Amino acid sequence: MGLFSRTKSTQPESPAMAELGREFAIARRHGDRKTMRRIGREYADAARSDSDAASFQHGQGVYDAMPPIKPERRNRRR
Repeated sequence: MGLFSRTKSTQPESPAMAELGREFAIARRHGDRKTMRRIGREYADAARSDSDAASFQHGQGVYDAMPPIKPERRNRRR
């Protein structure tokens, strides 16, 4: 990479908040509202700056970018 690289850093500033965002995205995908509320409370207590919010959203985005695994149908018709 050059001195004037146009690519942005993909590393979040706060890895702990990114992990919390990833866990939130996992709970949302699985429909686990209890865990979503717990993580939401932890986020509200721990977030102090805009960089924390950006790290949390980065963690969500990384997990949401992965496509879900579609299980094989049970009756195999289609």
